[in-house]
Amino acid sequence: MRDLSGLVVAVTGATSGIGRETARALVESGAKVGLGARRAERLAALEEELGDAVVGVPMDVRVPDDSKRLIETTVERFGPLGAVVPNAGIGAYGGIMDLTDDQLTEMMDTNFAGTVWPIRAAVPHLRAGGGGDIVIVASVAGLRGNGDEAVYAGSKFAQVGLAGGLDRELHGEGIRTTVIAPGGVSTEFAMGHGRTPDMPGLADMLDPADVAAAIIFALGQPSHMRSLVWSMRHMREAD
Repeated sequence: MRDLSGLVVAVTGATSGIGRETARALVESGAKVGLGARRAERLAALEEELGDAVVGVPMDVRVPDDSKRLIETTVERFGPLGAVVPNAGIGAYGGIMDLTDDQLTEMMDTNFAGTVWPIRAAVPHLRAGGGGDIVIVASVAGLRGNGDEAVYAGSKFAQVGLAGGLDRELHGEGIRTTVIAPGGVSTEFAMGHGRTPDMPGLADMLDPADVAAAIIFALGQPSHMRSLVWSMRHMREAD
């Protein structure tokens, strides 16, 4: 495994679920982390918990300039960027006609455009440093689709397609693109929009720390190796 000590990483959606556990795992591995998230109070609390190894940047991934600010702030604080983890995402359960126009628009913009903008902000820095990593947190829904979340699945398929194109575009410059595609993860995802805190199925889902461990593993691979798509699910999760 490659030593991640001193690696500079920007993570979006950093104050809950997979993003928060990824930030914690990166700091434990010796990395320096730019934390991007919308909820300023949570961001401040995570900065206090993780200390000088992180810098928090309130942001909305749907806004291109916010992503630029995340990357620039991270680089100014810690030095050359080594990786970006576009993790921010939202979802809701329901058929194509069950959700409002505003819900669908927010989902599509957050999950896909909110992946594109941090990557566009990061690529010039990765190029300047001679390479690095893009690790996109997608979903198993982006590999096969689900009947009760078609638009969500479509946004995740878009992430997977983006990653495939980026791999072909950038790997010759030493920039790896990896998709992490977990099944169900016990987080705030879709809470109040098809999920409830007492939902029995949550016990049969991955812990966000499991997915964070996969992200750390992907980043730790030898620089000559590309790990393109990694999907994982809980042993008890139904198909």
